[in-house]
This record gives sequence, C-alpha cells and structure tokens, in this order.
Amino acid sequence: MARSARTARPKLVVAVCFLIAALEGYDIQAFGVAAPRLAPELGLNAGQVGWAASAAMIGLVLGAFAGGWAADRTGRRPILLGSTACFGLFSIATAYAPDYGFLLLARFLTGLGFGGAMPNLIAIAAEISRPERRAATTSAMFCGMPAGGAAVALLTQLGGEAVDWRAIFLLGGALPLLIAPVIAFLLPETRPQRAPGADRRLLPALFGEGRAVPTLLLWAVNMLTLLVLYLMLNWLPTLVVAKGHGPGEGASAALAFNLVGVAGALLLGQAVDRAGFRWTLVAAYVALAGAMAALEFAAGAPEILLFSALAGFMVLGAQYALYALAPTLYAAEVRAAGAGAAVGVGRFGSIIGPLLAGELRQAGWSAGQVLGAMLPVALAAAVAVFVLTSLTRRPG
Repeated sequence: MARSARTARPKLVVAVCFLIAALEGYDIQAFGVAAPRLAPELGLNAGQVGWAASAAMIGLVLGAFAGGWAADRTGRRPILLGSTACFGLFSIATAYAPDYGFLLLARFLTGLGFGGAMPNLIAIAAEISRPERRAATTSAMFCGMPAGGAAVALLTQLGGEAVDWRAIFLLGGALPLLIAPVIAFLLPETRPQRAPGADRRLLPALFGEGRAVPTLLLWAVNMLTLLVLYLMLNWLPTLVVAKGHGPGEGASAALAFNLVGVAGALLLGQAVDRAGFRWTLVAAYVALAGAMAALEFAAGAPEILLFSALAGFMVLGAQYALYALAPTLYAAEVRAAGAGAAVGVGRFGSIIGPLLAGELRQAGWSAGQVLGAMLPVALAAAVAVFVLTSLTRRPG
C-alpha cells in the first residue's frame, strides 16, 4: 500500500468519498423525481424518458472503463477530481435542456463523470481499509448514494409544486463544483506503489490465472442488480403515480427506498465482514425478489412504502457489498481498472432497466406488472452470486 494510503486519515477520506457518492446519488435520483414534470414540458413519451434516463448510464459505462484505467496510471485523486467536476457541469447543462436531443447529450456527459468517479471510490475504499473491514468501509462510502437520492426526494416532497425540475438539476450541479477544491487539497493519493515488472495489462488481469469465470460472474451479478436498482431509481415515482397515487406518494416511495437503503448498505456491509459474502448476499437477493413480488400487488400507500423500503434495503446493500468484493479478485496494480470493468459492464443493467420499464409501459404493461417482472431478475442474481462466491478465495 502506498505511504499516503497508510498515513491518510481514514475518517476524512470516507467522509469526502461519502459526499461524492451522495452527489452522484442526488443527480441520478433527480432524473427519476423530475421525470413526471420534465416529460410534459419537453414533450417526451415514456420511451423517450427511458432513453434519457439510460443516456447517463451509457456515459457511465464508458467513464468507468476509462476512469479506472487512467487512475491506475496517473493516480486516484486527479481522475476523481475531473470526474466530479464533469458530472457537476453537465448536471447544470441538464437544467437548461430545451429539447430531447440536448437532454440526451447532457445526460450522457453527466454519466461520463459518474463512471470516472466510481471505480476510484471502490479502489480508495480497498486501499484505506483493513481486509476484515473492507465491506463496511466500502458500504459506508457508497451509502452516500441513497442518502443523496433521499435528499432530492425529500426536497421535492417538501417543496411540492414550488420546486421547478430545472432547479433540482442546478443544485445538483453546483454542489459537485463546490466540493472539487476539497478533493484537490484534502483527499490524499492512495494508489499503491507498483511492484517492479508488474503486469498492468487489463485482459490478463481480468481473465488470466483462473479469473475468467469469476470475472464473468461478477459482471453478471452486477448487471442483474443494477437492472433492478436503476429501474427503481428512475421509475419508482412514476410507477407509483400510475398505480393511482399522487406525485407526493411517488416521492415518498423514492424517499423510503433511499433512506432505508442507507441502513441496508451499512448493515449488510457489516454482515458481509462477519459472515462472508455468500450467504449474506444470497439471502439479500431472495428477500429482494419477495419485495418486488409484493410491490406488484401492493395497492395502498402504506404497503407501497413498506415494500419500497424493503427493496431499497436489499438491492442497495447487495450492490455496495459487490463493490467490496470486486477488488479482492484483482492485483493492486490493476485494482481500479478491474473495479472499473465490473462497474462498466454491470452498468449495462442500469441502461437496460430504465429502457425496459419505458418499453413495457409503452406496450401497455401495468405498473404492478413492471415491478413484478423484477422477481426473476433478483433470483437469477442470487444464483450467480452463489456460484461466484463458491469459486473465489473468500467464499464466505
């Protein structure tokens, strides 16, 4: 481990990374919360809303590969700084979108910033924490994402009709630009010192020495998890409205999903450190499948809030535990690139999720049917993570 990683103040690093994750979570959830008002103003149909939501995820895929690769060569801090500034600037651009084409471009470029930041947060968590605390540290950083999502949902709920959708994105863009100096001057560099002659090629790192099957399974379970997660982040308020409730109930469901997701991130991270990845994650995915099945038939607002909260607890907790699992598969010299590949490929699920919801709604599926369609996805993730953790050196 690099000297700066050993001497860094872990609490300060976690706090800064938590803030970055919270700002990402704010912006991602902002689109879902803003969509019911944004779509009519820009004249978008359900399919176009799905594409606009997925444009950020397409950018994130490319940003994750590029950001992880670059960070292993130039350091974590400069890439994290540039990525944060990028998603701040283009979140502001989203607020000024005059039409569908501009909106797609702004969301794509915002996603590039998201993608560049995420593998660096994962690598930093691995490099400042003891192995027995890695999952808890990673989860503590990344629970900023649901906290940020909860903040925008709460802002919308409290402000009601007075909160313009453009103001939501302006705030979400200004805050990352304000935190950029903190990253530049307070966040230490944690990149490990490279061993002489170390192989830093990405393909051998991902697929060499028996890692091919674990890498593919890690990608698959990330993709399945993010399909569910981003469908919920982008469509939950709209689907609740489609069940016959008002925008306030939709915002409340998003708030419950994110707030309880923070608890899920922290508690499942601790459970993984104590009990291992395998059974903790399998149980989480089975419970997630149950929550999605219950949401399909939930009619009253209290039921919707309860099962939205349970889904958030499980899917967010599982996703952040996967972020802690990824660095254990790869050598330190390619840790960010390996994590970036897992984030990038997994994010195809985050692209598919919003698009799938939009297309199913366009085809006439009810809100309940869209939610219920996530049950087999969650069960498939349970199977994939069981096999993955059975093959790795930390089977749990």
